[in-house]
Amino acid sequence: MGVDLFENALEERFDQYAPLAARMRPRTLDEVVGQQHVLGPRRALRALIESGDLSSVVLWGPAGAGKTTLAHVISGTTKAHFEPMSAVVAGVADVRKAIAAAKDRLAQQGQRTVLFLDEIHRFNKAQQDALLPAVENGWIVLVGATTENPSFEVNSPLMSRSLLFRLEPLQEQDVLVVLKRALEDEERGLGKLQLQANDDALEHIARGTGGDARAALNALEAAALMSAGGGTIDVTAAEEALQRRALPYDKSGDWHYDTISAFIKSMRGSDPDAAVYWMARMLDSGEDPRFVARRMVIFASEDVGNADPTALQVAVAAHHALEFVGLPEAKLNLSQAAVYLAIAPKSNASAVAIWSAEEAVKTDGPLPVPAHLRDSHSAASRAFGAGAGYEYPHSHGGYVDQSYLPDAINDRRYFKALAGRELELQADLDHKRREASSAETGKRPR
Repeated sequence: MGVDLFENALEERFDQYAPLAARMRPRTLDEVVGQQHVLGPRRALRALIESGDLSSVVLWGPAGAGKTTLAHVISGTTKAHFEPMSAVVAGVADVRKAIAAAKDRLAQQGQRTVLFLDEIHRFNKAQQDALLPAVENGWIVLVGATTENPSFEVNSPLMSRSLLFRLEPLQEQDVLVVLKRALEDEERGLGKLQLQANDDALEHIARGTGGDARAALNALEAAALMSAGGGTIDVTAAEEALQRRALPYDKSGDWHYDTISAFIKSMRGSDPDAAVYWMARMLDSGEDPRFVARRMVIFASEDVGNADPTALQVAVAAHHALEFVGLPEAKLNLSQAAVYLAIAPKSNASAVAIWSAEEAVKTDGPLPVPAHLRDSHSAASRAFGAGAGYEYPHSHGGYVDQSYLPDAINDRRYFKALAGRELELQADLDHKRREASSAETGKRPR
């Protein structure tokens, strides 16, 4: 009786004093926004939760993606006892105490325990090992949360007994759903205040918090406090709440295209300072960093090409690093790539080559493949001359002077080296052609 009264009183105080982000935490799967790749219909994590057949899981994702929320939902949906613990402050003694209580609860009440271990990567090997018997025997259902790659930070024995789910940052439209829900909810949200919010104010909060729903709700709550008298949350209030100015940047309008154009032209013009400035503008305004990374991968081949073949490796590595690390740290990887691309020697020879070849295909039509280049694996093909006269380059030291284009355009040249490493490669090829031409009279070098 006393415990019930205490819990009721605590719940009333929670509703009164808890931050908006805590009050608006989803209680069911249907209230969770985003993460459809694991929570959509017939997806693994949703099926696991709905089945009630609990299994230990590790949730890997950025701040505000919903790791704590999902732990609560797992506990609530399955009627399990929820035991939160932070790896920052907890030790082995705390783990053993929680496990002992979970065993008693299971034996006496038949109720399972969800042990939510936030920042599980902060636990050392000994602390993680202390969890193993309880996880293996089913005394607890471990829900570990981490922002770090668990493959490196969580012990292999513990990972082998858990299912890993990768959570993604919420999309801007997902965060807008969360914000509007909080404005309308009269029970847990701000609905009783009868506040209105300008679309540009909500969009600024959604963009400025980078997919972190908790940070977005905290900002909305701060903006609501500043706007309670006027009844409207405007951009000024949103700027104050985030402590950052709303830059004019429309991801589907002129600002979007103008800024990415300035970024690309700065790299093409070999200005690393301007390149990182425009990148900073885009990222600060909420541009999808994957879009920026993809543009650099394209740029590496279109504007640097074989003048510096390493440029493509750098750009692709930055793209992978973004997926691996996430923001804000991945800004360092993106900046490194942008600077490298800006200072690298420039050549659009590869791009011009494919554009010219495409134009030739359209203009000349489907010219026939020369007989010596046709596939000659079958006897029927060979009977019609396929492969006749083909000379195997490796039998001639790696190069042999023969035609590889259709006869009608045999004299065409689509690739012309312009700078850097590709000039060296072209010079080497030209040398081989001259040698082959002089060794085989009657054949003109290509």
